[in-house]
Amino acid sequence: MKGKAYLVGAGPGRADLISVRGLALLRVADVVIYDRLIARELLDELRPQAERIFVGKRGFGPRTVQQEDINALLVERVGDGLQVVRLKGGDGFVFGRGGEECAALAAAGLPFEVVPGISAAVAAPAYAGIPVTHRGQASAFTVVAGFEDPTKDGSNTDWSAMANAPTLVVLMGVRSAAKICDALVARGRDPESPAAAIASASTIHQKVACSTVAGLPQAMEADGISAPAVLVFGDVVKLHDQLAWFAPEEGGRGFVPLGKPDQ
Repeated sequence: MKGKAYLVGAGPGRADLISVRGLALLRVADVVIYDRLIARELLDELRPQAERIFVGKRGFGPRTVQQEDINALLVERVGDGLQVVRLKGGDGFVFGRGGEECAALAAAGLPFEVVPGISAAVAAPAYAGIPVTHRGQASAFTVVAGFEDPTKDGSNTDWSAMANAPTLVVLMGVRSAAKICDALVARGRDPESPAAAIASASTIHQKVACSTVAGLPQAMEADGISAPAVLVFGDVVKLHDQLAWFAPEEGGRGFVPLGKPDQ
């Protein structure tokens, strides 16, 4: 059989938020190359003989496996005629370096398929009862990576534009949260406008801290917000009090069955 790679988004954290196709591919894969931020229950769905290769890293620590090595591993296993699932948290094309891995496969003349996943950029706010768009409040939203120091010279992010976004969603921004908030205020965002942080969204560990732009770093510390977390800025945050629906202790573990119609 000819080998093929499948770049599968595992979703924001909860196991049963993976797509139907993604789960089906996991169950027949010869090799699964996976990151840290996936639900471990997904690995229970693999065939006993499937090879499991962990290539993740924790926080800002050094990578044990470099991206170039991951690319080479994909090319090697697919070239050997194997069906390879590259399992990534969220969506592989949203700050997941999925494009680089597909480019490596394309350069080697090897087939691949992209199976989109639910990105935490929209799922984390949704699980906190915060729609990223809402009629009369926000008709657009912007997603940015927050691992870059917004105060450094030559930043690749236009923080002036970010400050004016109706809804701004920041991924990977816990470590730089205070600098991000300062940068937004310095570029014109109202320091008293709403802001929130959602940690471990969709899981039993989910926590939500709501505050203002100026007060968010302190609220995050007080509420024990740690990575992985998503920051949200905008008037839509005010809807959290009305729309918060998720009870982590009830619905954040494993594959949760549907309730009966009367539940």
